[in-house]
Amino acid sequence: MPLKLLDATVSSFDSVFEKFRSEAPQNKANLILFLADKDPSTSLSWCPDCVRAEPVIYKKLEATADDVVLLRAFVGDRPTWRNPQHPWRIDSRFKLTGVPTLVRWENDTIRGRLEDHEAHIENKISTLLAGN
Repeated sequence: MPLKLLDATVSSFDSVFEKFRSEAPQNKANLILFLADKDPSTSLSWCPDCVRAEPVIYKKLEATADDVVLLRAFVGDRPTWRNPQHPWRIDSRFKLTGVPTLVRWENDTIRGRLEDHEAHIENKISTLLAGN
């Protein structure tokens, strides 16, 4: 079971995150990818950086032989995300400033992160995945 995906929205995040946290010690790597929702009318993300980063992230994670869990946390549509009071912008654990943001979750805290401008860079994803 190299890659396991969990999906959450803002409204379902707490329950999905609890499952993610409870299973974290069993995995080699636990990652959270905060990304934009897809537009229901086009099935395309409103976020160009997410469109660029997602395939690269999935390719790197699927290529690993280790047990990796990826929690995809969808931030909402563009107006929801732009709200300065968005729950993940003000959450002291995550302090999001942009999407996509890929974080490594270890021992109940963030042990590394790639922000929107670097989340598509393969060697940085590899380094985060390795826990370095």
